[in-house]
Amino acid sequence: MVTVRPCQHQDIAALQTHIPTPGQPARHATRFERQQDGQSTFLIAWLDNRPVGAGEIFWNGCTAPEINKHYPTCPELNGLDVWPPELRSHGIGTALISAAESLVRQRGFHHIGLGVDDENSQAAALYLRLGYQETGLRYLDRYQYTDNDGNLYDIADPARFLVKQLHP
Repeated sequence: MVTVRPCQHQDIAALQTHIPTPGQPARHATRFERQQDGQSTFLIAWLDNRPVGAGEIFWNGCTAPEINKHYPTCPELNGLDVWPPELRSHGIGTALISAAESLVRQRGFHHIGLGVDDENSQAAALYLRLGYQETGLRYLDRYQYTDNDGNLYDIADPARFLVKQLHP
């Protein structure tokens, strides 16, 4: 059975072992630091005492200006991933999304958003099936990372923004 809970400091080593971030050695630690600063909640899905998925709720919403302009008070579920790939389509992503939606409701928000990469039709199908709706908003999902050799990379993935209305 899958359980989902916020990341704890002692989880970082297990995350690095079981959910690799090639070329991004500090990704899990960075997400945990944002949680510690109150900017986000870094959720981890567990199966048989090992992490098998993760996602992060950005409480201040999407950082893309074209999205934030239209949804300034909409928390964003970001960086949702299930690992290894063989575990996808087994309910882990759904469990992470459900946990995120519950936390967002508890904080008094009435909607949650997420971006989906143009290349990720499997994830888009899941989000739509779970009640997320197209907003018609497109953007470049921009982020940076530093690899093991200290090289800085700027990434810009074409994406669309989906929103789900949450009912009490």
